[in-house]
Amino acid sequence: MALDQLFPPLGLTLTLGSLSLRLLRDADLDAYVELITADVFVDPDADHAFAWWREVRDVGPLSSLQHQWRARASVSPQAWELVLGVFDSGRLVGMQDLRAVDFGTRHTVDSGSFVRLDQAGRGVGTLMRQAAVAFAFDHLGAVRAETSAIEGNAASLRVSEKVGYRPNGTRLLAEGGRALLAHDMVVTPASFVRADEPLRVDGVTPALLALLGAGGSGAGQEGDQEA
Repeated sequence: MALDQLFPPLGLTLTLGSLSLRLLRDADLDAYVELITADVFVDPDADHAFAWWREVRDVGPLSSLQHQWRARASVSPQAWELVLGVFDSGRLVGMQDLRAVDFGTRHTVDSGSFVRLDQAGRGVGTLMRQAAVAFAFDHLGAVRAETSAIEGNAASLRVSEKVGYRPNGTRLLAEGGRALLAHDMVVTPASFVRADEPLRVDGVTPALLALLGAGGSGAGQEGDQEA
């Protein structure tokens, strides 16, 4: 059997304009290391700069590589994380995560993302979020998508607003001995702002839906689709 038949998430590809989103394979990890060691934040010491990204810069990428392998190994209907590489005309320019816990009951996804600093201002962050959310709503049967951004991360908040997210409260997080204010946001199918171009989705199969706890949602059919 092919690897994407044994592990269905490897067969999933989302295509929107020049972007394609898919799980990384081991052959992509050299490009992944180059991505996560590149500049992502203007100020690497800002509160909203990811702690894991600072760790990569300080001690190396091993823990981030382990996260890639761990995320694949832990996918189940009870909890999953799809760590999707974002490729622009074949070049890895960012990552878009889509996560869920008890999706079959909650029908809710969470997300996180980043793009290389040299890609800022091109609309890549907006398109990749629109691709992930459209997939969740149209193919998994999600009824809400959540995200959050640390105070000061204006770019992330701006992307969320463009995609139709609405404020959903704040939380104080503890990180490195600091209290960080997180802005929670939520989008539903009714408020979702879609991309101008249709999303193409390849690799949605009954096996994938079952693995993600979406087998009973009625969303998605085997084969290639557009949404």
